Amino acid sequence: MSVFDFAVRLPDGAEQALADYAGKTVLIVNVASKCGFTPQYAGLEELYRKYKDRGFEILAFPCNQFGAQEPGDAEEIANFCNLTYDVTFPLFAKIDVNGADADPLFKHLRAQKRGLVGDRIKWNFTKFLVDPNGNVVQRYAPTTKPYQIEKDIVALLG
Repeated sequence: MSVFDFAVRLPDGAEQALADYAGKTVLIVNVASKCGFTPQYAGLEELYRKYKDRGFEILAFPCNQFGAQEPGDAEEIANFCNLTYDVTFPLFAKIDVNGADADPLFKHLRAQKRGLVGDRIKWNFTKFLVDPNGNVVQRYAPTTKPYQIEKDIVALLG
């Protein structure tokens, strides 16, 4: 099974087929607006702007499971991201990434690449790098800054 076999929810509740991203290098991130790692939005946006024309996408999934650091609704989250970090990459509906109600995409990501705490997501801003065929090639800790993974992104872009 590939990442591109999944569909996810947009903030308005509509579904988005990840097959629409097939052929692209994708970074999938669980995000939060009130986290110590929130400034990573700036680095993510910088990577996105630098490489989007070469087939790079960032897919951000707000999550409130870690310290209740994403309390807002879809509109509040979008406003924060736009006004504070001028985010232009896609933000999806708020989801759970761990537990019984975890989004199926994140269950798949966790199963493909385990982290320091097994398959669970440790905190906000855990990142998964996906190749153009939908294979999860790397998992990065929340402490890994966006610029630190640039070389891996460039390698997949060719």
